Amino acid sequence: MVQLAEGIRSAHPYEKLAGTVTQFVVGAVGDTDQELLSLSNRLYRHYGLTRAYYSGFSPVTQTPFENLPATDPLREHRLYQASFLLRDYGWSVEDLPFLSDGNMLLDMDPKRAWAERYLREAPIEIMKASRRQLLRVPGIGPVGADAILKARHQGKLTEVIDLQKLGIRAPHQASPYILLDGRRPSTQLRLF
Repeated sequence: MVQLAEGIRSAHPYEKLAGTVTQFVVGAVGDTDQELLSLSNRLYRHYGLTRAYYSGFSPVTQTPFENLPATDPLREHRLYQASFLLRDYGWSVEDLPFLSDGNMLLDMDPKRAWAERYLREAPIEIMKASRRQLLRVPGIGPVGADAILKARHQGKLTEVIDLQKLGIRAPHQASPYILLDGRRPSTQLRLF
């Protein structure tokens, strides 16, 4: 990995497009989400890894692992979500909401699980939040955070419709965790 990272850093710009990837088989040997994501993060930060792939273990007959249970596909999905937070959103492994066993919730994506823990009772004010804080809000990604920062120079953002006009596709996801002009956005209850 060290040699690959050095080669990529010293390569011609057109040669850097390929990057370096790795794949983890998840769940066959008792690995935890925290262990897998810590290693992925280290590879991203120190060795220039472009992407980590996660494949849930599936037993194969007539192998030493044939009697082990298959890994829940949702676990694989949650690992990808957390990996994107590490790689693209500037999160650290310590920011991720692990359970006491070192794994993440399967029934809630990691960004929303973090927001439920930290923002539900202490929502952030959209007009004052830093880019880093905005990236913690479910429904707001890097493009949306940049759009909010730019729009704040042109006027106030006081309604959910203001976020929709900025291209934020899921303002209803953000609503429980933000303040607009000092108040929680009004939300419509879902019928189903």
